[in-house]
Parts: sequence; C-alpha cells; structure tokens
Amino acid sequence: MSTGSTNETQMVIITGMSGAGKTVAIQSLEDLGFFCVDNLPPTLLPKFLELMKESGNKMNKVALVMDLRGREFFDHLFKALDDLAETSWVSPQILFLDADDATLVRRYKETRRFHPLAQSGLPLEGIKLERELLDELKGRAQLIYNTSQMKPRELREKIITEFTTNKKSIFTVNVMSFGFKHGIPIDADLVFDVRFLPNPHYIDHMRPKTGLDQEVSSYVLKWNETHKFIEKVTDLLSFMLPHYKREGKAQLVIAIGCTGGQHRSVTLAEYLAKYFENDYKTLVSHRDIERRKDQTT
Repeated sequence: MSTGSTNETQMVIITGMSGAGKTVAIQSLEDLGFFCVDNLPPTLLPKFLELMKESGNKMNKVALVMDLRGREFFDHLFKALDDLAETSWVSPQILFLDADDATLVRRYKETRRFHPLAQSGLPLEGIKLERELLDELKGRAQLIYNTSQMKPRELREKIITEFTTNKKSIFTVNVMSFGFKHGIPIDADLVFDVRFLPNPHYIDHMRPKTGLDQEVSSYVLKWNETHKFIEKVTDLLSFMLPHYKREGKAQLVIAIGCTGGQHRSVTLAEYLAKYFENDYKTLVSHRDIERRKDQTT
C-alpha cells in the first residue's frame, strides 16, 4: 500500500446572492479557525495562493468571500476556479448561499441597503440580474444553502455543524490490479486493459512470481510499448484527476487488468500509484494476486 501526502489545505469559497447570508457564513468559519478574507477579487486568487504556499502549513483552513459585482468578474473567477482545480495541495469547496426573491427584497428593505446591481435602486431589479449572472456558478457549487427560512443563528449552526462534523474528505486515488478471466471489478470507475503487453507468464521461472517481484516488474517495464502506455495513461489521468476532485468525488477507482491479475496489471498498478502519490493520497490493491496459489496466471 502506498500513501501519498495528505497535507491539503481546505479552502471554502463563499458566494451567492447578495443578502443571502455571506457575512454570517464568513464569521462562522472564522470562529472555527479558518483564515478568512472578505470580498477577494478573483484576479487576486493566484497571488493569494502563492502567499498560502509560502506560509507552509500555517494556513491549512481558508475561507474566501467572492462577492461578484459585475459581469467583468466572471471570466476571472471561472479561470481562477479552473486553476484552483489543478492545484493538488488545495482542496476547494464552493458554498453557494441562496434565498427566494421575496426574502431578499424584505431583507434589503429592513437594512435600508441598495442592491449593488440595481441601477434604478429597486432591489428586485438587482436580484433578478444577479440571479442570472450567478446561475453557472451555482451549478459548480458543492454546497448550496437556501436561507429563506433561516435566521442568522440557524445558518451559523448549520455551517458549524457542516464544517466540524463533516471533515472534508481527502480525494483518494485507488489503483487496483485484476485479472480479466476473473471478471471486471464492479466498483471500478476507469478500466485499462494491459493484455497487449509482453506476458511474463510464458517465461517458466517467472510464472509463479508476481508483479511485486523485482524481476517481473523489470521485465514488464522494459518494453517500448509499456513506456508508451505509461506516457499516455499518466497524461490522461493527470488531466482527469483534478476534475474528478473538483466535482467533489471522494475517491476514484482505477482498475488495471491483464489476463490473470498476477504480473502485468500488478506491475502497472504499483507504478501508477507511485507516480501520483506526491499529488494525491494513493492506495494500491491487487484483487487477484492470491489466486496464484491455486491457479496458473
């Protein structure tokens, strides 16, 4: 079993409708020990990430309010979110706060504030425009709270419960070897077939061994087609893994299959787990490796 670095920084990006409770949210997370920044422009997020990295582990829980005030912010925000998804040491989560129109209008009237997007000064005009602007961002959120029926105290309690009892799960890459003759694993998310690679099974003294043995793994890894496969599959996974992580997936099961699950698949599963261990928590398992005791590969 190979385990990579788990020292991820938890980042909560708070956004949503003006008047839906972002101030309460950021104050609640601050009470939980989060380093909080209110109304950070998306263009400054890359610089802020540099400062976080330079601090080492001093900023391992961060909350940012991104309060969008106009269309020009959106291109910067989505680019910043895409870049954030590619950052292996940060575990981002978007908390979107919403409320129905009538509630938001009432809150604006009670506070006597102007909606930032209401050019005429009428709250409903700004609310409708803001809702249109935020529609895509809402679709990318992992957490959506509708605060229409919530008092500030109730929103605070909900946030505290969420971020104290629901510890942010670390995205795990679980690499599994298997043999096709024993069936494809039902829990696999991605399956790669390596039966096209040269097979150590046909070399008598290697037959009883497995891909965990140095002689077998060296044999499997020495071929040009193996090098080409590794190049292509690592490039593909390097692209896919950050996107699975961004969507909130807790783990991804990558299954590597050969004929019997003893030699080639074991070697490649070990290689891939090792390859990604510096960027993700990686686990490696070999479903059919013990079958060699009773069957030939």
